[in-house]
Amino acid sequence: MGRKFFVGGNWKCNGTTEEVKKIVATLNDGKVASQDVVEVVVSPPFVFLPLVQSLLRPDFHVAAQNCWVKKGGAFTGEVSAEILVNLGIPWVIVGHSERRALLGESNEFVGDKVAYALSQGLKVIACVGETLEQREAGSTVDIVAAQTRAIAERISDWKNVVIAYEPVWAIGTGKVATPSQAQEVHFELRKWLKENVSAEVSESTRIIYGGSVNGANSKELAAQPDLDGFLVGGASLKPEFVDIINSATVKSS
Repeated sequence: MGRKFFVGGNWKCNGTTEEVKKIVATLNDGKVASQDVVEVVVSPPFVFLPLVQSLLRPDFHVAAQNCWVKKGGAFTGEVSAEILVNLGIPWVIVGHSERRALLGESNEFVGDKVAYALSQGLKVIACVGETLEQREAGSTVDIVAAQTRAIAERISDWKNVVIAYEPVWAIGTGKVATPSQAQEVHFELRKWLKENVSAEVSESTRIIYGGSVNGANSKELAAQPDLDGFLVGGASLKPEFVDIINSATVKSS
């Protein structure tokens, strides 16, 4: 298989300078599996990116939580891919469900963002996922396929893309997709990639899960065959994030 486990921590719109320093200190002191076993990326708010990057242990990396859809210019409040590259930020999260829902980012807009970020040399965590209404209507696979298609239509090279499946109904709610529910969607996403992109992309692309992941449920989730890691929200601000990172050892044992 050869897909290295990937754990991302999305700090969202949280933190003060002192709080951020404490979180980084906890991560720096954490005993975690080696880089051969797990890739770790944390995503603080934009204003803390340089601080976190300067303090964080060298085997962990940072991601921006968003970027603008094209080159910078007269776009007040936005941050361009070029700015992130200039700062040496290697990763960006694109298409998070909160941005889709709260800011109206469409599948096409997200696809354009992914393509532009990649074109500038960033690596992308591309988020897909369905709402509770969509799940109850039985349209989960159709929704995540449409979101993934909007990306696939705009890019040809997948080596710097991680797909994050985040059921919207499980984000910040305490509800978690059961391991079998998560595995089912990850399997369907991988199958979609095989049928619509290529077998090679399907086999090599990491598909990670996000949605109320914590230290207590991460190992059981990590054991699922098509689940290649996590994008963690609230728990990434807590010491248990180290335990979630170490759930990667389930795959290597």
